[in-house]
Order: sequence, then C-alpha cells, then structure tokens
Amino acid sequence: MAGTEFGKTSLVLKRRHIAAVTLGNALEFYDFLTYSFFAIQIGNAFFPSRNGYLSLMLSLATFFAGFATRPVGAVVIGMYADRAGRRPAMLLSFMLMGMSIFAMASIPSFAVIGIAAPILAVLARMVQGFSLGGEIGSNTAFLLEAVAPERRGFGVSWQVASQSMALLCGSLIGLLLTDLLPGPALEAYGWRIAFLLGALTVPFGLWLRTSLPETLHAHEHPTPGSHLPPTHTSSGRLDLALRNWRLMMLAVIVLGAGTIGNYIAIYTVTYAQDTLHFSAHTGFIAETCSTIVQIPSVLLGGWLSDRFGRRPVNICNAVVLLALILPVFYWIVSTRSPDALIVGTSLLGLSLNFALGSFLAALAEALPKTIRVSGLGTVYSLAIGIFGGSTQLVVKWLIHITGSAMAPAWYWTAAVALGVVALILIPESAPRHVRALPHGVAALASQSS
Repeated sequence: MAGTEFGKTSLVLKRRHIAAVTLGNALEFYDFLTYSFFAIQIGNAFFPSRNGYLSLMLSLATFFAGFATRPVGAVVIGMYADRAGRRPAMLLSFMLMGMSIFAMASIPSFAVIGIAAPILAVLARMVQGFSLGGEIGSNTAFLLEAVAPERRGFGVSWQVASQSMALLCGSLIGLLLTDLLPGPALEAYGWRIAFLLGALTVPFGLWLRTSLPETLHAHEHPTPGSHLPPTHTSSGRLDLALRNWRLMMLAVIVLGAGTIGNYIAIYTVTYAQDTLHFSAHTGFIAETCSTIVQIPSVLLGGWLSDRFGRRPVNICNAVVLLALILPVFYWIVSTRSPDALIVGTSLLGLSLNFALGSFLAALAEALPKTIRVSGLGTVYSLAIGIFGGSTQLVVKWLIHITGSAMAPAWYWTAAVALGVVALILIPESAPRHVRALPHGVAALASQSS
C-alpha cells in the first residue's frame, strides 16, 4: 500500500487514516460536550425557574442523562464492532451522534412547547450518550490494532488528543459567541449556533470514515493475553471477560478518577460564572488555555510510555497531579483573580490527561481481541457513566451545602488518591517491557498483588 505509513505492521495505516479517526472522534466529542459549555443558557431555555440553582441543577441532570446510556451503547455497538468490524461501528455511532446533535439544536424552548421541550432534550442526550459509548472502544481498538506494537501508546494517545481538540474547538466557539453576542442573544439563540455548527460537520465526518481500512481481521503481533482461545460466541466472550475481571475493575477506578478530573475541568466555564462570579468570557479563556496544553501533553505521555512502560508513566503522573490539585485551587479561590484561574487551570491541564492515552493503550492491549471493543468500551463507559455525568451535579451540590469554592478540589483529590492505589495494582502491558506472560494477563494481574 503506497503512502506515508504510521508504524510498521501487516496493516499499513496511512497518516490520512490517523487523521480520519482523530477528526471523526473529535467531532463526536464536540457534539457531546458542547452542552456543558452552555449549561446555564440551556437550563434557562428548557428548565425556566425563578430559582437559578434549580434551573442549573435540572440542566446538569439532563447532561447526566447522556452518560446513563453510554454503557448501553458500549455493549451494543461494541459487540457489533467485535463481530462486524471497527469501521462499520464507527460509522453507526457517528450517524447517531449527527441526528441527536441536530435535534438538540432544533428543539423549541419551554416557552414555546412546554413540557415537551425538556423531554425531547433528555431523549436527544440519551441518544448522544449511546452513540459515544460505542465510539470509544471502536476508535481506541482501531488505533491500537493499526499501528506497530512499539508505537501503541503514542497511537492511542491520538484518541485522547482528539477529545482535547473537541474541547478546544468548543471553547473557541463559546469564546467567539460570548464576544460577538450580547447576553440576551446568547440566552435566546447563541448556544444553538454552537450545536448547529457541530451538525454541519456530520457529512464531512462520515466521508472521512468511509475510507478507513478494517483492522478486526488484520494480522496482529502477539500481545499479552493473545494466546487465550479466540471465540465469537456470547459465552466465549463472557468467559474472556471473567478471566480479566480484576483488571477491568481496577480500570474502572482509574478511569473514574480521570473522569472526575476531566469533568471538573469542563465545568470551569460554569464554575467561573456561578461560583467565582467572573464573566463567561473569562471562563472560556481559562477553558481554552487548559485544553491547548492538554494536546501536546497527552501525546508526550503516550510517547514516553512506549519507551519506559505504561506503569511508571501512569503512576508518576497521578502522584504529581495529586500534589497539585489543592494548592492550585487554593490559589484560585483565595485570590479570586482571572489570571489565577487561567494559569491555574492550565497548570492542572498539563497533568490532567498526560497519561490517559498510555492507560487506554494498556487496557486495550491487555484485553483479547475478540472482546477488545466491547470490554474496553464497557469499562470506559461505566466509569464515565457513573462519574462523568454526576461530577458536575456533585460539585455544584458540594459547593451549595458547604459554601466553599474549594469543594471541587477536595472531591478531585480523593478520587485521584484512589486512582493511584489502583494503578499500583495494575501490571505492565507494553510489549517491549513485558518479558514473559506464561498464563496471560489475568494470571500476571493476580501475581502482581
């Protein structure tokens, strides 16, 4: 196959294929996460109330609805990907996301259609969550299977980098809209423009993905656990999942800690307005700067994990993040300075997703290929479903009952501390750093404790 190659394996992945997967994933995440940036305005449109706290909480609860269906999408679309292939699964998830983002942009407000407005908004968010639940496993498995074993950490890191690209795009659009539109216009229709821009990208994303090769049946170098007997039966997949249950449970804890951090970071725009009493413009600047630094950071983390192993990169980064959270938040809260918010969130952004690409590569390469998408997608979506959708609700509730703007920092610190313990219990999986696995990953996992 001619063209520039990304790694050396029997399936030659061109750089345009990496771009197609990365951009497609970024578009999916943009469509899903745009809601968070405009939670206050959406709350006023679909859940009008004289009580601002109640309106925002109902809006955040609708945001949570998108996470409740992510594990379902991970199982349904993941099983389809493990049978029919990664490419058709990614096409399906993208079409579903396109339809739901257009619906979110088009639903009339409560003032126009009454109770039907919030009901339709919740349904649209549930479809978005179902779609993204199937996207994560398919996308990650494709990148892992299509690059050389010695470049998997860096390759899978592009999946995480694409999420940051989506956040960056959403932040820039929010920044532009808050700059150009007065407050009443942003409330009335400005937030819908952000959704419609996402809907306009759907045909482009589908076109990108139709050109992708299939990796499910491509030859793959031996990986930890790959000697386990492959099977395409439901009972066989369940047996493989049970063999790896300990790894998957630890992964839920690690991903849960990362999810709490990510959604506290995404909450920055709302936190800046609702708690620190800054303008939306300041919140978007902080969110944008934090997201910019995350993109090179996660790629560097993936690259380092290919050279030094997944465990040292993952554990060291988690310890650094644990040490940073409380001092940075204290600085932001005590000074109440826009500059402190911008610099502080950027500093946390450097460490926030540094090792996430490395960890996803570790989890994907540790799972047998016949359950890779459904297993990884289910674990990821379960962690996101529990902690992603609830984090902003919990944070707002904690601030409300304690009266302390430091509440998000304490919640995040506790989550990262648990994540560090789980990371210590997970064995190394990077191929060049694993010398012998006589009984597969499940056996090695049990030996490591």
